[in-house]
This record gives sequence, C-alpha cells and structure tokens, in this order.
Amino acid sequence: MRPVHRKADPTAGWEIARPSRSTALPGLDMAGFRVHGGSPVELRAIPHPAVTIAVAFGDRPFDIHGATGRMRLESLAAGLGFSAFQVRAEGIECVQMRLSPLTAHAVLGLPLAELRGGVITLDDLWGRDVPRLRERLHHARTWPERFALIDGELSTRLRAGKAVDPEVAWAWRRIVAGHGRTRVGELAARTGWSRRRLWSRFGAQMGLSPKRAAVLVRFDRAVHLLARGHAPARVAADCGYADQPHLNHDVRAFTGATPTAAATEPWLAADDTAWPTAHGGAA
Repeated sequence: MRPVHRKADPTAGWEIARPSRSTALPGLDMAGFRVHGGSPVELRAIPHPAVTIAVAFGDRPFDIHGATGRMRLESLAAGLGFSAFQVRAEGIECVQMRLSPLTAHAVLGLPLAELRGGVITLDDLWGRDVPRLRERLHHARTWPERFALIDGELSTRLRAGKAVDPEVAWAWRRIVAGHGRTRVGELAARTGWSRRRLWSRFGAQMGLSPKRAAVLVRFDRAVHLLARGHAPARVAADCGYADQPHLNHDVRAFTGATPTAAATEPWLAADDTAWPTAHGGAA
C-alpha cells in the first residue's frame, strides 16, 4: 500500500469548536468557526450528503459567489448536494450545522426539493426567528452555550415538523450504509412501492433522485480520502468507480475542480477537526 502524504493545514489559525457532548437531535452535527481579522479567507464550499445551515453572529456576513451571482448573507441554508460556491470570510463568527436530510425535512419546514440544490438565506424560511437567534448567539459567552441554543431551536422545530415517508427514510439509510454503492434499482422492490413512486417521493422530499443521492454519497467518501492524501487510482478502486476517469468526472461535477485541487480545499481540511464522525452521509 502506498504511503499517505499529509498536506499542510490550510485552516491553521482558525478557531474551530466542537460540542463536548452529543446532541439528542437525530442526524445533527455542528461546529463553531471563528476566522480572526486580517487577510480574508477564500474557500470553496464542497457538497456534502447533508443539508448545510450556517448562522453568523458577529459583525460580518458571509460573502458568497455562486451560480446565481453574489450574495451577502447573515444566515444560509444549502440543500442536499448543493452546487459548489465560493465563500469569502473576513472576521466571521458562525455556527454551522450539518443535518441529515431526514431531519432537515422537518426542521426547515419544507420538502428539500424546494431548495433546488442552491443556497438561500435562512431568514426566508424562519423569518424573524433568525435575527433573534443571531442576537442570542452573539450574547452567549461560550461555544457550549451557543451549541445549546442551536440544539434547542432545532429540537423545537423538529417536533413541530413533518417526517419524511418511512420508505424514503429507509432508502436513504440504505444508500448511506452502502457508501453510495447500493443498487438503487432494487430499492423500490424492497419498499413495496413502484419505481416511479419511490423516485417521485424521494426526489420531492430529499431534493435528489435515489441515483443522484448515491452518486453524492460515493463522491463524499472519495473526496475525503483524496483530502487525506490517498492516491486517486486507489480511491477510485476502493470507492467502486469503474476507473479513475469516472472519479475525476464526479469530482469535477461536484466541486468544479480537479481531484488534485479539490484535495487541498480548506472546506475539506477542516472536516477532521470540525466533523470527526465518519464521512459518507448522516442517517
């Protein structure tokens, strides 16, 4: 086996905080970020098999460049498998959440297909509750206090929200458990639904077709192996790609970069510190 070559950490100097205890909310992981003043940080947001929510509580908003142009947001929600976008952060302070789509469906209060794989301000979904949450986060003295505020907010919304269909939840969990290598054509037969009904309900509630969800989960495992220094040819074989060009294609499709460039992205470099759980999607 070839040695793994560790790269210099492009997030050196960031403050990254983790909750000291597990949340009771299913499918939630979160981290706190503080990028101190000085030179602005430029990073590419890489798609992940979870819904991404971020709430800034300092004096600086997120400066985002994406397919729809430039946006300055104090909060954001990005759907499952969102299109990669650039973030410019200068003196930013925020809590970022990664939510299983099974949980996000209820917490956000809408079918994930309505996010359309893009980025929107969380204010559009939660209204005046977002400025109030930002103010409470700003006045909290510690990261544990902030994580507790987020946990309480999301738990309240989860209880009030509507769960996805059990068949859709089962199909998602099977895709995650198989690291994206599940035979998606067999999912409908196992649920007792027709293929057309499963594809329609899964797409509406999760925002992606079962096939695209499997591609995303497989890509996520592969790109994190690349970020840890594993050779592309070995990653392609280990993750079930037909060959390295197929891996290259998926990396370019999800990130807009080559595998070599994607492997050095700060967004991925932060994961082992901010999200130390196993990669490959939240159940």
